[in-house]
Amino acid sequence: MVGPIPVDADGRFAGYASVFNRLDSGGDIVLPGAFAKSLKSRAGRIRLLFQHDPKEPVGFWEELREDAHGLFARGRLVPGVPRADALKRLIEAEALDGLSIGFRTVKASRQAGNRLLHEIDLYEISIVTFPMMEAARIAAPVSAGAAIAAATRSIRNR
Repeated sequence: MVGPIPVDADGRFAGYASVFNRLDSGGDIVLPGAFAKSLKSRAGRIRLLFQHDPKEPVGFWEELREDAHGLFARGRLVPGVPRADALKRLIEAEALDGLSIGFRTVKASRQAGNRLLHEIDLYEISIVTFPMMEAARIAAPVSAGAAIAAATRSIRNR
């Protein structure tokens, strides 16, 4: 065991909600750049939910961006929301670490029976028990710490 997944005292956490060029269990492959338009047009309006349930908002996304690896997400659980408080404890205990995107397909093609997603209209990212993309996870301690530090450096350098 490597230690708990970092969730700071304010409920902040980070990870990848989607990883580029990887096949998910639904037969989709998200391509680099697929989120670009949506991240711009929906800035501040992409929701943080639990299990894709619109009745279960649990926080907000402080940062969403594409990088060479995928869709990086840094969020914050809202203290005092019972589900958010429970999620914070579950993430700390390594009992829950999945992330999953809720979207509408804008542009896609097919290749070898799989759907290639060229453009996605992203409307929410959820903390989930079973992500369709195995690599879509709240980051492990070392990578999450590095991702949060990089995001902090990026904000300071603006």
